[in-house]
Amino acid sequence: MKPNVHTTIKDLLNEKLKKIEQYFDADVFCYYGNIVDGLENQILSIIEELANDSNKKERLIVILTTKGGSAMAVERYVNIIRQHYKYVDFIVPDYAYSAGTIFCMSGDNIYMDYFSALGPIDPQVQNKEGKWVAALGYLDKVNDAIEKSRNDTITQAEFLMIKDLDLAELRGYEQAKELTIDLLKKWLVKYKFKNWDTHETTPATLGQPVTLEEKQLRAEEIAGQLSDNTVWKSHSRPINIERLSELRLRIEDFSPMEELRELIRNYYDLLSDFVTSNKLPIFVNTRKFI
Repeated sequence: MKPNVHTTIKDLLNEKLKKIEQYFDADVFCYYGNIVDGLENQILSIIEELANDSNKKERLIVILTTKGGSAMAVERYVNIIRQHYKYVDFIVPDYAYSAGTIFCMSGDNIYMDYFSALGPIDPQVQNKEGKWVAALGYLDKVNDAIEKSRNDTITQAEFLMIKDLDLAELRGYEQAKELTIDLLKKWLVKYKFKNWDTHETTPATLGQPVTLEEKQLRAEEIAGQLSDNTVWKSHSRPINIERLSELRLRIEDFSPMEELRELIRNYYDLLSDFVTSNKLPIFVNTRKFI
């Protein structure tokens, strides 16, 4: 009898996932796909099942690959995860754009290598036709047209766009932008910066205690930079570890960690092949769920 191919691959995935758990002495939750509204109850069940396991750890490793999606869904995911885990770290083996970047900012640590990428925090929202669109790009275009109208340089096409503008829809885009920035600032201060106790880089303040106000200011600076479309130009612009370091955001670089890099690559290569070959829009994996 020929073995069930899917069962064999799933067993291999779980085997490789458990090796990552052993390396970190942590539970692992893998999410691959867009972050959409409506899956919160399923994610709740999956995390609760993992957290209720007799071998549950205090630390959760989130392996994340996503092009982005709903910031509101991310907020609920974080609420679920933080209810059950004191320490949460993110691993980005490939990319985590937009809402995925915001999700990562809720972690205590973010692990990336030279190939990994985050992205601008440009939330995706559904327009009245039900299509997912990048909020910042839409707002930039509208603001550009408004500015041209002030200068009396607006074209007929741009005038028609403004004339037919759905104000409620536009406000929804503005609220999505405000939410992403607020979440990023909140989570950076609460989680990512919680162990940032003394200044480490600026000579004038080296070794001095870091105040809450300084943490909030740094979070605001990072949020402003990551939400500046004039810098990044594209919703899916990859921001690598070097560029993130220039933003003074600390990233754990696993490039030189040979054992960990091999564990992550082996798991992720099999995972991405499985997802692609089966055309799965969203795939979730823990040792208790696949």
